[in-house]
Parts: sequence; structure tokens; C-alpha cells
Amino acid sequence: MGRVSRFIELEREVESEYQPRMAEALQSKVDALADSLRGQTPACPQCGQPMKPHDTATVHWLARCGRLRAAVARYRCRTCQRECRPLLDLLGVEPGRIGGSLARLLALLGVVAPYTQAAQLAWQLLGFKISPMGLWKVVQRLGESATRYSEAVSQYHADSRSEDTPVRAAPPVVVLSVDGSMLGMQVRKQRRRRKDNQPLPPLPPVEEGQFQEVKTGVLLLPSQRVETSPGRHSVVRRFLVSCLGNADDIFRHLYAQLRGLGWLDTAHTVVVIVGDGAEWIWNRTAMFVHRCEILDFWHALEHAWEFARACYGEGSQQADRWVQQIAEDLRAGKVEEVIARLQRMRPGTPELREKLEGLIGYYTHNVTRMHYDQYLRLGYGIGSGAVESAHKQVVHARFRQAGMRWSEAGARRLLALRLLWLNDNWALLDRLAMVSVG
Repeated sequence: MGRVSRFIELEREVESEYQPRMAEALQSKVDALADSLRGQTPACPQCGQPMKPHDTATVHWLARCGRLRAAVARYRCRTCQRECRPLLDLLGVEPGRIGGSLARLLALLGVVAPYTQAAQLAWQLLGFKISPMGLWKVVQRLGESATRYSEAVSQYHADSRSEDTPVRAAPPVVVLSVDGSMLGMQVRKQRRRRKDNQPLPPLPPVEEGQFQEVKTGVLLLPSQRVETSPGRHSVVRRFLVSCLGNADDIFRHLYAQLRGLGWLDTAHTVVVIVGDGAEWIWNRTAMFVHRCEILDFWHALEHAWEFARACYGEGSQQADRWVQQIAEDLRAGKVEEVIARLQRMRPGTPELREKLEGLIGYYTHNVTRMHYDQYLRLGYGIGSGAVESAHKQVVHARFRQAGMRWSEAGARRLLALRLLWLNDNWALLDRLAMVSVG
């Protein structure tokens, strides 16, 4: 085995030499900022009265280049008893905790990898030793900030009194796909506690019903879907929306995202909704004045396959040919002909007749959403592959690894951070203050 390359040794020497200098330079800037605040009396944010000096204490916090300190003055309002520490508020740090860009980088590792692996990556990539629980706490505090911000944005855009985002450049068509995915939840009401030096007690089994649905939506423009190979398309740009909530919550967040992007001109923009046939999707599309509802093509074929397997046998060539013909007719816009052909069939058993009636009812109920020839000609797309892929990236890749179970608060916070990362909006965290969580 060879020795470490000379260049790597030089890199490490330079890092060891200059990191203390960086810490000294940053400390001097913190001291200069503290000096500039001396003699300034803050006003109470609640009552507006001048606050009185209460005490001064030296506090420390952790940054990327090391431990920093400052003499921090605390002020108190005698009227409403509110307290503030202007220097810490201005710096956006908390005593004894990790702050600044270091906290954001650690949270990013926790968003991408399980906390144990993320703590190992923190040492390998940043040279910073932290326990998985310490990294978890950073994710919780920043995740709570991101969750509150997302909720505030949704409430703002849901209020008719809010100022509209400029929509002069709103696209004529926006495609929206939405679906749900189940997430295993914790059944314990309190965190496990280690007694003495004994290992943690095992987690209780996940019983039936201890799951909660994560709903995810994808917003994209038809012009951003390009053909990468014959018959295969890829999305160049998309925006993901996800929440651990009910159908109203996901559509509220989707509406807010459309408004925030300036993609929704209610007078002109057509919102194309692609769904798998679930009624909770269609029941909420009325919020968009101009809309086009599309039943996912592959879900439509799944129902045909279910009947074909029962009628012609699993894996039979006759079933393949039968479904292939239905697929060609549906893609050509002949949904009425398909329904008429199904109605002429006479299955020999009650079970087959029941399955056929179900297939006919499903197509009849969604007939206005199955004009696939028109959708393809307009460039809308006919499949929900974008939202299926989004589920894998948002939920499956991080939340559904072996043995993972989540508290509701922990899942919401990590979900908010993961959306920032996947939507290429991680820089937003630089403008959000870390908050304390219970």
C-alpha cells in the first residue's frame, strides 16, 4: 500500500495553518459588530417602549472555523417583560449551539443520508465531529424554520387580500401531477430513554394502521418536457410540493407554489391535472378556473390488465394482445369505441362479469379525462411518471429505508428541508433563523 500523496499532505498542511487564522479574522469581525451596538437601546417589539439593560454575559457558539465568543448584553422591557439580545439576534446564532453555514451544511447531510451516516460524513467532509443525535437536533431546528416558512407562504397566498405575484409572464399551460405514498409512523408517544449504560429498549412493532400518507405534487411546464429517445421523455425543470397532511393541505401548498412562481394567471392559465383516478384529486380541481383533467394512461391500462388476467389467464398471449389493442385505441382517442366493445362482451362467470362491469364503470366515469390523442397533440403528456419519480426522490430515498419510522413532527421538518434541496432552493435557509424545538 502506497503512502498518502504529497499533494494531499500539502492540502492538509495549508488547512491546518489557515483555519486558526480564519477563526481569528471572524472573531475580530464579531467583536467589531458588538462594538457598533454598544450604546444603542433597542425598542420592545411588542409595546414599542425603550428596553432597559438587564445583564451582560459571555457566550460561545460553534461555527465552521471553530468556537466563537462574544460579550452579549441582554435587555428587558419593564412593561411587558420581554427580553432580547440584539447582538445574537443580528448574528442569527444561539449560545452554546451550532450556527451559521456549519449548521446548514450539517442539515444538508442529514437531508441526504440517515443521521448516523450523516454524522460520519460530517467528519469526512467537514472535519467536524458530531453525534447522530447532535446532527438530528440541527435538522429539527432548521426543519422547523422551513416548515413555518412554508406554512406562512401557503396562508399568505390563500388570503384573497394578499398582493398577487406578477403574472404578466405566466405560462399558458401548467401541468400538475399529484399522488400519495405511505410512511411508517412511530407508535410510541415518548422517546426511548437509555437507563444507566444499558442499550436502548427495542422499538415496538408497527401495528396495522400506524402509517400516514405523504402527498406529493409536481409542477412543470409542457415546454420543459423533452424527448430523450423515441417514446421516452424527461423533465428538464420541475418543482416539487409535498406534505404530511390531507388532500386539502397538498392542494393548498400546490396553489401557493403556483402563485409564488407567478405561473397562475386565473384568467388565462390552463392547469392540467394528471391523476390516478382517486376521487380526492378530482374533488379539489375546481379551485382552478381553467383546467384539464387527465386520467393517468398507465392506471387506465392497469384496470384493463386486471380483467385480462382473470379472463384469459396470467401471462397468456391472448391477454397481451387484448390489452395491447385497448392501449392503441385509447392512445388514438377511441375511448367510446373501447367502452362499446367492452359492453358487447359476455363473460361466462359471475366473477368475470363483475370485473368487466367494474372496468366499464371506471372508463365511463373517467371518459372525459381519457382523450389521450388530444393531450399528446397539445404536449400535455398522459402519464404520472413525474410524480412517481418525485415520490422516490422525496420520500422513498430518505424516509423508507429499512427499519425507519417517524414522528409526525420529525417527518414534517425533514420533508420541508428535503423539498428545499430538491427544488434547488437551499439558499433560502440562510435567511431563516434557527428556532428552538421541544
